[in-house]
Amino acid sequence: MASDPNIVRTLERKRHQIEQTIAMYEKKIQTARIDLAHVNATLRMFEAPDGRTEFPVYMDTLRLFKRGEIVRICKAALADEGPLDTRELALRVMRTKGLDQGDTVLRTSLTYRIVQAMRLQWKRGKVESPEKRGGVRIWSTPQDSSH
Repeated sequence: MASDPNIVRTLERKRHQIEQTIAMYEKKIQTARIDLAHVNATLRMFEAPDGRTEFPVYMDTLRLFKRGEIVRICKAALADEGPLDTRELALRVMRTKGLDQGDTVLRTSLTYRIVQAMRLQWKRGKVESPEKRGGVRIWSTPQDSSH
């Protein structure tokens, strides 16, 4: 059975149009997903945490600590207690500074600050990070990891 060249060309053009339409919709879906992520992030800033009626307060953690204070607190905790993960270090820093350890927004913010500070110390050889536990980096002083 011989195929009609006009039918084949028409179907190929139609296939090309459908592929272009699908690509356009996929791009719109990706843009919509990004927009949704931004809206969700903005909503989280204004939603009251579970069990509390007040809204989370934005806190500039940079002004809470003197230069190098986070690293000093973390190193002291590591020297006293041995290897700790980043979340545990955040709780030690909060306890040392007398901050509310139940404030998850502040604890998350401090966790990121600790990761940044400890990674710089790690690159300088001042602390070690032999492993991760549950996706969270474990930190230790150099003498802890040699045992």
